[in-house]
Amino acid sequence: MTQIFGEFIEKHPTKEKLTLEFLPDSISVEEFWRNNDLSANFIADFLTTFVTKNDKEESNLQRQAEIKGSMSYIANELLENSVKYCHQASQLPITIKLYIDRKKIRFFVTNCISQLRAANLQGVIYQISHANPEELYISHLEKNSGDEYSFKSGIGFLSMINDYSANLAWKFEAIEDKPQVMSITTMVELSV
Repeated sequence: MTQIFGEFIEKHPTKEKLTLEFLPDSISVEEFWRNNDLSANFIADFLTTFVTKNDKEESNLQRQAEIKGSMSYIANELLENSVKYCHQASQLPITIKLYIDRKKIRFFVTNCISQLRAANLQGVIYQISHANPEELYISHLEKNSGDEYSFKSGIGFLSMINDYSANLAWKFEAIEDKPQVMSITTMVELSV
């Protein structure tokens, strides 16, 4: 069974892409947290090269910095969520795919989560889809100020929508031989 939330894009009109894949138990979560910024910055540097390759003028340096900052934040948030909420016992990889064209960048992060987390995430997605993102963001900031590990808030998703005008979509897929988990792909589309 597959469920799609939002405008999930299956076919990509570009050949420019980057794919990273790793097993969540290959390093400890603590080790990952220490190096997550390096991974996010690598992704941002890579993408900025393609997006701004024709921006040689001095006036475009600020645009380059803004694009790099946006991409670094989004990559960092997606990587953190994929590791924090993955179902490590499933022994399935976390995959990050990035597609680049002249106007859009699409992040696709796939990992496996438990059925309970999948149900909770679908509730967050429903709330994000049916409420004012700015009001919801402020409400969740106030509600979750003391609970940084709350997996019910969606603050990171709301920040992407509000601060970076990102479009988000999700694909949930059952895994035949692992009924206790679901594969989830989060898509974040960013205009550049």
